[in-house]
Amino acid sequence: SPSADLPYFSTMIEFPTSKPFRSSGPSVIPQGGISNSEGSVVLGKIDHGVTENPYERRFSPYDFNGGTCVAIAGKDYAVIAADTRLSSGYEILSRNMSKLHKLTDKCILGSAGCKTDVDQLRSVLDIKMKVYQHNHQKTMSTPAAAQMLGNQLYYKRFFPYYAFNVFGGIDEEGKGAIYSYDAIGSFERTSVTATGSGQAYIIPLLDNVITHRNRTDAKRDLPKEEVVELVKDAFISCGERDIYTGDQVEIAVITKD
Repeated sequence: SPSADLPYFSTMIEFPTSKPFRSSGPSVIPQGGISNSEGSVVLGKIDHGVTENPYERRFSPYDFNGGTCVAIAGKDYAVIAADTRLSSGYEILSRNMSKLHKLTDKCILGSAGCKTDVDQLRSVLDIKMKVYQHNHQKTMSTPAAAQMLGNQLYYKRFFPYYAFNVFGGIDEEGKGAIYSYDAIGSFERTSVTATGSGQAYIIPLLDNVITHRNRTDAKRDLPKEEVVELVKDAFISCGERDIYTGDQVEIAVITKD
């Protein structure tokens, strides 16, 4: 009960009549807003943060992981070389990833480009090599393996392997055989070739010191030891200009022995 010494205040609170908090459905008003029983809210234009026009997001099944491969044919040898850097954009994923793959004792495949496609291509070629071995009871020759690689790349021409290949080895006559490929299987036999991110830096050097183009001095047959040293210098120069080439270089020398 209230005290006699304090004034007594009586307060009456009036509650509103029963009213639904939300109507059965908002009604859109012409000014670009929403109106219901609680009031009206004017909405602005929807912007996705880039543009008010429709836009799309793109997805690529490929990734360029960089790298450079070189192949040089000699009188009785073949030299295949590649760096070991694996990159994606400005990020180095690995510094010790081999780009060389041995198919037989007399031929090696060098591949740069998308690592997943390169691995898939190697797997398919290994299977075909084993099938040939079981069916014919002999190892596939280097020219035959080169043709098989071209056929496999052409088979995938509508969704190509994102792999840039050089192929080299020793043919039946004991001579060095180097093959250069495009993405869909067109290939040719040549004396020198390079592919990958550093191709534009290495090819001019090889044209000058190996194939002897635009030179007036006498051309000579280079021994494999000298070619290996030239390949080392070529990759050092390429690594200075190409961020996707570097770390280490693997060099394989194939002879008839």
